[in-house]
This record gives sequence, structure tokens and C-alpha cells, in this order.
Amino acid sequence: MYLLLLVHIFQSFLLAVRSCPALCVCSYGNSGTAQLRLVQCSDSGILVVPINVPADTVKLRLEKTLISRLPRAAFYNLSELQFLWLVYNSITSIHPSSFVNLKSLRELRLDGNLLTSFPWEGLRDTPQLQTLGLHNNRLSSLPAHAALFLLNITCLDLSSNRLTMLPAELLDLWLPLPGQQQEGQVKRRILGVHDNPWLCDCQIFTLMSLSMSLGSPIALMDQLLMCSESKGQSAMLLTKAELSRCMRPSVQPATTSVISTLGSNVILRCDARGYPTPTLTWIKTSSYTDCCQQHLLENSEQLPRTLDSYMQVSQVGVCWSIISLNGLSYKDAGEYRCQARNGAGASEALIKLKVEGVTRLSRLPKKKSQKTKLKPLFKNKNLNPNPAPVSTPIGKKKEMLQNITPPSFNKTQTVLHVVSKGLPIDETIK
Repeated sequence: MYLLLLVHIFQSFLLAVRSCPALCVCSYGNSGTAQLRLVQCSDSGILVVPINVPADTVKLRLEKTLISRLPRAAFYNLSELQFLWLVYNSITSIHPSSFVNLKSLRELRLDGNLLTSFPWEGLRDTPQLQTLGLHNNRLSSLPAHAALFLLNITCLDLSSNRLTMLPAELLDLWLPLPGQQQEGQVKRRILGVHDNPWLCDCQIFTLMSLSMSLGSPIALMDQLLMCSESKGQSAMLLTKAELSRCMRPSVQPATTSVISTLGSNVILRCDARGYPTPTLTWIKTSSYTDCCQQHLLENSEQLPRTLDSYMQVSQVGVCWSIISLNGLSYKDAGEYRCQARNGAGASEALIKLKVEGVTRLSRLPKKKSQKTKLKPLFKNKNLNPNPAPVSTPIGKKKEMLQNITPPSFNKTQTVLHVVSKGLPIDETIK
């Protein structure tokens, strides 16, 4: 029975490899010495994704059909698929797991559909993806977390949608800080952001202006970007907008290297300028391992780590921030990055902190304290220590007090104690 089941599965697999879905055309294309399976389905009678597409298909095109949704694991059997074109259909929703098992996919095109949102987290199932086309849809926003799944994308087409703003996380991805770029490797990206009602802000202006600079990591498909109507302005080309005040922040630290001893207190400071007024963030990116490794615990803190205990003061166009480190330990040693960010971009400065041990000093000998005995205030032994109060004129009492010579006494005793034991004072005298 088990053997018959295996034979049935094997026959089904061979049928799936050799057969071609109804209303589709299957062919082979040459790529060097190899022949690649190509499947094209462009019939208006197709309502769902075909399930019997040959397993060795390298390029699948579903065009001008009435497919409205992509279900979970819609292309699970197509592990060799490299090109997936789903253009000009009626797709309105995509399951986050629609592209599972597409480990070889390099190009995904969804142009000309009815998408109002896209499952960006679904791109984690396509690690080889380089081209993503979402031209002519109904996308109105880009979430910040989309940047996490676009690291390997070198061509992204978002043109002809309803986008108004770009999140700062995408700008950081497309225009990385100098310290975040890999040495000798600058990944260039082609972006299509035209034909969207962009809000005239510093983010989209910076993206456009930097794309025109020599050696920029991005290139725009079309640099004629339009601004939406805002603040009484009519739609206009972004190049004519009055955005000359936009300035990417520049960071200046008080010092770039600090050396201090164990247990001491240190203040790290950096200033930033830019428009809009930037905000500053402190991040500890690494720890020293040359002099202090033996003092670090095995379960040391995870780095990089964003610090939250710092003070920040800002004015128009200017901002400064300090972080206070009290009672330094070897764990505090390392590199601290002060990052400034505004709508025009981001920049950062590096401060290195080194913690050194203190040298043990021999203790100085303690001086012997000289103890002095307290002389009695009155030598008359017959004097009653607790005499009865006697009524005396106020002026005479003051004269008596002035004629008394203050005695020598130990620092641990108080004058109040001596006076209260030796001379009664009437409560009327203050």
C-alpha cells in the first residue's frame, strides 16, 4: 500500500513537470547552454492562480486575468522560479505567506493591480529578490518597517501610486551614513517615485537633490516630481518649491577621544546643526577588548544599544546633547555614536571612551590625635552645680556673661553643654 502511494506521488510530480495549465502557454527559452521553462497565462477566464504549473518553471507570467487575491503558499511548488510577473490583473490582497519557498526568485512585478497595501514582511521568503515593481497601484503609505525587508532590493518602482510621505527609515536605507556603508562596496539603487502626490517636505526634496549629485547611491527613474496641494499652494514641480532651507544635519562632538580612570565621572557632548532642527540619539556600538577584556563578564550587554539616559536642548536649527557617565567601570569603555536626524537626512559623530585602572598608593601614616582634658569652668569645689535661680537685674547678668573667659574644650563637646553645666541663664535673656 505504501509503495503504491509513493508511485502515485511520483506520477503526479512527473505530470506536474510535463503538463501545462489550461488557458496557458508553456515553452522553453535558451539561456546559454540551459533551456528554461517559460509559462504565460493571459486569459480573462482565469480567476485563480493555476495549481498545476510545471515545477521546473523559471519564469511565470500571469497577465490580464481576473485573479483578485494571492492565497497562502500560492507558488510553493515552484522552488526554481526566478521571475514572477503578476501584472495588470485585479489583485486587491496578498497573503503574507504567498511567496513562501521562492528561494530563487529574483524579480517580482505587480504593476497595474488594485493594491492598497503590500505585505512587506512576506519578502523575507525571497532572499534573492532584487527587483520589485509596484507601479500603478493604490498604495497611499509606506510603513517604517518596510525598510527591514528591502535591504537587497536594487530596483524598486513605486511610481503612479498615492504616496505622500517617505519614512525616515527608508531614507536611511537609500542614503546611508558614511559609517554604515561597507568599505569598498556602495550598493546603487534605482527608484521610481514619480507620479505621486508628494507632500513638499525636506525628505522628498533631499531624496531628489541627492540623486542628482555625482556618485549618489540612488538614481531616480524620473526626476520630475510633483508636490500635492498644501498650505494654499497648487500642485507644482518639486524643483520650483521653496525648500532651500532644508539642510542635512552636521554633528560636531566636543572631543573624539576620552581617557579616564575607574570610578571617575565623564560627560560626553555633541552639537548638531540643520533644518528642520535635528534630534540627537546616543548609541553605544562597541566595547574595548584590548586592555579590559579580563574585567568584562561573559554575559556582557548586547551591542549596539540605544541609550536613553541623556539630556537634550534644542533651538531653531541647533541642538546639543550630553550623556553623563558616573562611576566609570570597564563596561563603559567603548565607542559612542551621536546620531543627528531630521527630515533632510542624518549624520553622526564617533566618540571613543577608554577606561584605565588607578595605581595603588601607599597609605600615609595616621597622625596621633592629641587629646586635651577639659578644664573645669569653676575651681570652687563647693559650688553647687544646680543652684537655685536668683533674680538678678538684666544689665548685671549681661556684664557677668561678658567677664567669663571661654574655656578650652574638645571638639566632640559643645559650648552649649559647657555653659548649661556651669552657669544658669534666666529664660528672659535671649
